Amino acid sequence: MTAITIEMPVFESQALAENPLGDPAARRLPVVLPPGYARAKRRYPVIVGLTGFTGKGIMLLNEDAWQPNLVERLERLYAAGMPHAIFVLPDCFTRYGGSQYLNSAATGRYEDYVIDEIVPWVDAHYRTIAAPEGRGVFGKSSGGYGSMILGMRHPEVFGALACHSGDMAFDLCYGKDFPAFCNSVNKEGGVEAWWQQFAAQVKKKSSDYDALNILAMAACYSPDADAPLGIGLPVDLHTCERIPAVWARWLEWDPVELLDRYGENLRQLRLLYMDCGTRDEFSLHFGARQMAKRLSERGIAYEYEEFDDGHMSIQYRYDVSLPKLARALATS
Repeated sequence: MTAITIEMPVFESQALAENPLGDPAARRLPVVLPPGYARAKRRYPVIVGLTGFTGKGIMLLNEDAWQPNLVERLERLYAAGMPHAIFVLPDCFTRYGGSQYLNSAATGRYEDYVIDEIVPWVDAHYRTIAAPEGRGVFGKSSGGYGSMILGMRHPEVFGALACHSGDMAFDLCYGKDFPAFCNSVNKEGGVEAWWQQFAAQVKKKSSDYDALNILAMAACYSPDADAPLGIGLPVDLHTCERIPAVWARWLEWDPVELLDRYGENLRQLRLLYMDCGTRDEFSLHFGARQMAKRLSERGIAYEYEEFDDGHMSIQYRYDVSLPKLARALATS
C-alpha cells in the first residue's frame, strides 16, 4: 500500500482577522491524504478532526510513546479495510486554551472559521465529495462538543459525527469546578489579576488549569463587553452562587438542552455516534446518558457506547469511530 501523505498549508483566515485576543489569523491546516491519492482520479469524503481543550489540530499527528498518532492509526485501519478519506485538522486554539468551535465576541469567530472558510477551501483544493453526505466530523472532550454542536447546527455541511466524551449536561461537567475557580480568582484579587498572573507564567502551573477551563468556557458561552476581560462569569465570585441570567446563556449551548431546537437536524445525519468512559472525571458519562435518553425519546437514530476508562488518553476509541464515519459517508 502506498504511503499516507501529510500536507501542511498555512491558511489565512478572514474570520479570525482582528479577533479580540490578538490570536493569529494565519494557521497551519494539516491535511492527511489517503494512500494513492496523487494517482487516483476519484473523489474522497472529508473527515474533520477537532482537538480537546488546549489542543491544536496538528497535535493529532504527535508521536506518543504508548499510542499511535492519527497517521499510524489510519495506516492500520486502512490495512484492515476502512474506506479511504481525507482528514482535515483545524487549529482553533485561543489564548484562553480553546474556542469550543463557537463564535464569541470574547474570543473570535471559530464556527465561521471552520464552516465558512476551511470546509470550502478544502473542497476547492482537494478532490472531495463536496456535500454533507461526503463530510464527517469527530473529536474528543471539547472536540467532541464541537463535533456535536457543528453537526447539530450545520446538517448542510456535515452528514455524520462522532463525539467522544464531549462536554454536555453543563451543570454536572462544569459545576463542580466553580468553587475552585472562585477561590483561585479571589486569591489574586479578581479575574483580570488572575489572568495577568497566568499569562505571565513561563511554565504554566497545573493547579491553574481548572480555573482556566472555566474562564475559557465563560469566554465562549457568555461574552459580555461590559465585564472584566469582556467575559460574563456564571457565578458570583464571593458566594459561588449561580448568576441566573448568565447561567441561562451557558445552557443555551448545552447539547442536552438543544435537542428541541436542533433535533430535526440530527435526524438527517447518516451517523450520530457517541461514547464515553464509565469513570469520566468530568462526569461526562452522565451527560452522554442524558443525551442518549433524549435522543431515544425523540426517535432520533444514534449509536452510544460506554467503556471502562476515564477521560484521559482514550484516543484508542478512534479505532471504533473512524471506520464507522468512513463507512457512513459517500465514497464516490
